[in-house]
Amino acid sequence: MSAIKRYESIMEQLIAKGEVTVADLAARLGVTGKTIRQDLEKLEAKGLLLRTHGGAILANEGYSGLFPDKTPNGKQTNEKYEAAMCALSFIEPNDIIALDSGSTTLQIARLLDNEPLTVITNDLYIISELIRKDQIRLVVPGGFRSRNLLVSEDAGRFLQKLNVQKAFLSTTGIHPEYGFTIFTYMHMEQKQALIRSAKQVFCVADNSKFDKCALITFAKLSDIPVIITDSGLPEATAIKYEEAGVRIEQGGSRGTKG
Repeated sequence: MSAIKRYESIMEQLIAKGEVTVADLAARLGVTGKTIRQDLEKLEAKGLLLRTHGGAILANEGYSGLFPDKTPNGKQTNEKYEAAMCALSFIEPNDIIALDSGSTTLQIARLLDNEPLTVITNDLYIISELIRKDQIRLVVPGGFRSRNLLVSEDAGRFLQKLNVQKAFLSTTGIHPEYGFTIFTYMHMEQKQALIRSAKQVFCVADNSKFDKCALITFAKLSDIPVIITDSGLPEATAIKYEEAGVRIEQGGSRGTKG
């Protein structure tokens, strides 16, 4: 098993249980305790966990629920709604848009009117939501099921051939140093393909995703010029990212910033 696969497994166990032991991980992953301790050391250096005697605990409870799951993440519901409503203001009739997999992009799908629009997505929940809206043309890259996603080695090449006007991407964490990050390696190629193919790229994320870092960087801050979020993002945090060159759009009572 590769190191990145071990890291994914370790973080998945941590997020599910809150703590792990070296002995359990070594047995589960089929490696030595020394290898697991080295893995935990590297993950601790990225701020993802805290090592304890014989194991590790999650560094930040805010990570709970951030690993892709079989059901949509029900946390930060109002914040996700605000961000999704803000995202709708960028969508026009007859647009060709891409909705990345995620609970906030699912909220966008729920809020879309049944009007002429082309939507590209690999998220089974979004597909289920939009299939009932007969004016919306669905484009699905296809592949095999991985939790709630359809993933394929060819999906990235397929997406780059499309004339995507606007891509709305999800993320696990947004960090000044590490950029936009996720926990699962297999989702990286599709996200990067959308960044390359779309004329406009937006990250849609509630305020809990800021100043967090996951395992894998799929984009630098400079790769996605606009982050759409909710009114709960502290002003100081918004200013910090704007000074780093990112435009922050906030939904809800504060309106939008530009």
